[in-house]
Amino acid sequence: MHFGDTIMQWSEQLAQFSEPHWAEKGQLTVTYLTEAHLATGHTLSALMLEAGFDEVSTDAVGNIVAVYHGQSHSAPRLLTGSHYDTVRNGGKYDGRLGILVPIAAVHDLVQRKQRLPFGIEVIGFAEEEGQRYRATFLAASALTGTFDPAWLAQVDSDGVTMQQAMQRAGLPGTLEAIAALKRDPTKYLGFVEVHIEQGPVLCEGALPLGVVTSINAGIRATCKTIGMAAHAGTTPMLMRQDAMLAAAEISLMAEQRALADADSVATVGQFQVPGGSINVIPGECSFTLDMRAPTDQQRDALVSDILKQAKLIAERRQVKFEYTEVMRAAAAPSDLAWQQRWERAVAAVGQPVFKLNSGAGHDAMKLHTIMPQAMLFVRGGNRGISHNPLEIITAEDAELTVQAFIALLDDLVERP
Repeated sequence: MHFGDTIMQWSEQLAQFSEPHWAEKGQLTVTYLTEAHLATGHTLSALMLEAGFDEVSTDAVGNIVAVYHGQSHSAPRLLTGSHYDTVRNGGKYDGRLGILVPIAAVHDLVQRKQRLPFGIEVIGFAEEEGQRYRATFLAASALTGTFDPAWLAQVDSDGVTMQQAMQRAGLPGTLEAIAALKRDPTKYLGFVEVHIEQGPVLCEGALPLGVVTSINAGIRATCKTIGMAAHAGTTPMLMRQDAMLAAAEISLMAEQRALADADSVATVGQFQVPGGSINVIPGECSFTLDMRAPTDQQRDALVSDILKQAKLIAERRQVKFEYTEVMRAAAAPSDLAWQQRWERAVAAVGQPVFKLNSGAGHDAMKLHTIMPQAMLFVRGGNRGISHNPLEIITAEDAELTVQAFIALLDDLVERP
């Protein structure tokens, strides 16, 4: 089996499904429980069955779950996987690589007719990006018992609640069914996740693989400034309550505050003036804030300072500022023993052991709350760009990644 070529072929198979508006433009968009999302999940299930997994199923939140039993069906399992949803106009490898790599590794075990002292459970997480609903990591949250019941009542841009979307997709859409997905950590050895780096460090360093030491802490929020809509020609500049300019100043302030720290980041990813007109002073502006830092303490200080300054800006500009936190994730340091397993695996495939932290959030940071976790990063081309159609990896790096995953399995057999 040529692992690298196979991973690239599978990635193309999954990438054929995109939501109609985006597919017309040749762009990849797969958000939670859309037709494209369901088709992607069905294709993943087929790949898992073809690879030789013993069990493949779809759970109550749409996760695709595949199990390859160990020498005993009751043996503890290694949990692994990543997400298969995408951002709008995203790339082919974000998340999906972390599902396809363990599928290839299990297929290799099947071909060699080998059973390990532990089972392998691969999960294609149905949602991680928080695109259709403001419920980032909802799929992993179901496994950790932290699924927010209020999420079921959230509505998408078409007025469809999450519960309705689940039921239309053939899922129960009940809290009882979702609660049953909670994993018992005593039945698992740990969680490992393979993921593209989504940054330039490995690419710039000519390094195909990197071992993650920690995942940064993050907070996401939706914000709104409310001023007074007025005539653009008759309202003097000093008498305006311009909601858009207040939001713009807050955005620039957040940028400057993040620059004052080492490794902190603040991003305004969405910015809208509802009902805006060319000759009307904006009376309302909605925007998002995404704030991250290596530690919880540094993140909290960043958020506190940005909120304090935002309120002062709003007061000076005579507008109202509203802030609603929609996601909070603690920093997730890698479990040292599992991190060292990845280090040995990278060395076993003849690559230098390079360690780095993750600025992006991942499913691993949710699993971190109930079991030990560690991640392996894979180099992305185009300076590691991600959440973008230019996202790319090479077949050679994919080959190394599967070999490293197999080396990790070997290490787990030798050093249980």
